[in-house]
This record gives sequence, structure tokens and C-alpha cells, in this order.
Amino acid sequence: MNENVVDILIYLYENYMDGEQAPPSDQNDLRDELIQAGFISGEIDKAFDWLDELADNVHTQQGEAHQPHSLRIFTDEESARLDVGSRGLLLFLEQNDILTQTARELVIERSLALDTPIITEEELKWIILLVLMNQPGQEAAFARMEDMVYNEVPEYLH
Repeated sequence: MNENVVDILIYLYENYMDGEQAPPSDQNDLRDELIQAGFISGEIDKAFDWLDELADNVHTQQGEAHQPHSLRIFTDEESARLDVGSRGLLLFLEQNDILTQTARELVIERSLALDTPIITEEELKWIILLVLMNQPGQEAAFARMEDMVYNEVPEYLH
């Protein structure tokens, strides 16, 4: 199985983070389950680290002030890793009040933290969902994003 960190994050979300069932209380039990599901140990470690860093970054970025209606310029690395569709999705979500500027920056940071050369729109949707899930006060935005992730028709094409 050639799975990456995003696949593990999706597995964890769909099996535990959506609130339907609690994850094993011991991280080693969760690791064993992921290995039995076919994920590679090194990728599991990266996924756990990614989630830990997400939790740390959410706490450090709360309360950061941004200018309303400011323009976000992507760096060369960001442009190379986030394709045009992914960058367009970020812009759409921000313009429609699903992502705040702080959340957008956290999404970009978490996307670049993956060792995937290019982040697809589909992967980016999951990253956004996980970021919003960890942002206090973003329940409505999270619900809208969850609808978008599970909706077959891309809502942002309207």
C-alpha cells in the first residue's frame, strides 16, 4: 500500500474525529490499528507529528491580527506546492467567510509541512477541515467545509 500522511489523516478523521467513536486511549494501540489497516510506520509517525504540530500552531496563532481585505501573495514554494486550483479554493473559502486569514495561514503552513510535492485540491480540503476542526469558534465554517468535502459537486464553482 502506497499511502501518504494525508491518507492517514483522512482515515483518522473518518474513523475517530467525526465524533462517532472514540480513538483508542493508547497511541500504541492506534498505531497498531493503522499498521493493520495497511499504513506504513514511518508515515504514521509523520501523521502523529503533523497533528501535534497542528494543535501547537492553533494555540500560538490565536489572536493574531490581520488587515481586512489584504492581498495574499504566495511564495515560490507555496505556488509550486499548491496548484492553481488549490490556491483558488483558499481564496474562495476566505471570500466566503469559511476561512479567516489566520486559518488560511495555518492551512498553508500545515500543507507545506507535508512531504508531498504537490498538494491537490482534494488533499487541501481535508487539511482545511482538520484545521477548522481545531479552531475554537469555527463550528459553522467547519460544518460548511465538511459539507464541501463530502459533497460530490464542487460548491465553489457557483
